[in-house]
Amino acid sequence: MLKSSYNFTHAICRLPAQSLVDGLRAVDTGKPDYDQFLKDHNDYISALENTGAKVIVLEALEKFPDSVFVEDAALCLPKVAIIMRPGAPSRLGEAAEIKSSLSSLYTNIEQINGPGFIEGGDILTTETEILVGRSERTDSAGIEELSSIVKPWGYAVREVDTPEGILHFKTDCSLLDEKTILSTKRLANTGCFDGYDVIHVADGEEACANSIRFNKHVIMPGNFPQTEQALINHGFTIKTIGNSEAAKLDGGMSCLSLRFTPS
Repeated sequence: MLKSSYNFTHAICRLPAQSLVDGLRAVDTGKPDYDQFLKDHNDYISALENTGAKVIVLEALEKFPDSVFVEDAALCLPKVAIIMRPGAPSRLGEAAEIKSSLSSLYTNIEQINGPGFIEGGDILTTETEILVGRSERTDSAGIEELSSIVKPWGYAVREVDTPEGILHFKTDCSLLDEKTILSTKRLANTGCFDGYDVIHVADGEEACANSIRFNKHVIMPGNFPQTEQALINHGFTIKTIGNSEAAKLDGGMSCLSLRFTPS
């Protein structure tokens, strides 16, 4: 039986806007090179398509510099899509934009109305639960509202701590299969993954913790050889994608797509 937390028929990506060079960042490491970002983004789309999925590529939104990171605007589950309420004020409009795109794919669409905030980058969905990390962009009120929305659909939400200094919960972790998590040591040491098998990223390679399991492949940023080899040794099939420019905007592999099987 295919696992719904990492086997998908569809993905949504959005073309990067030229304005992304002015996107949000926790630490300024320089403006991203747009042309390189676009090349890496095209490679990312190809990697998704090569798994057999249908990838819907939305037009760029110049008024929203961070809109290429579509994952923050919605949570797509097999039975329902939930429109998020981003914690960064400049990103609130992205939620309305993604809702119109999902309306033709989902029969059931719900929405976080507030007053709390929640972003998709803080949500890790496994086969048994939805883990949501409190962060600067996601608060307890937003998590509580999400929990009330998904409960009738049979989903259980567990609120967890995101260590200080980490932008999003999934900045430091990824789902690899129904029982295995890729995680930094600093996040795993909180105990949030007790009951799962955890593969730690190599020391100094924390930036590759944000990868994605997409059908048969684990798609991860390139140039993290020790962690890549560890995953290969565990039997995973790896596809690497350049992420140097997205990383300047705190972006990783999960941020660049919504992954789902619509119903």
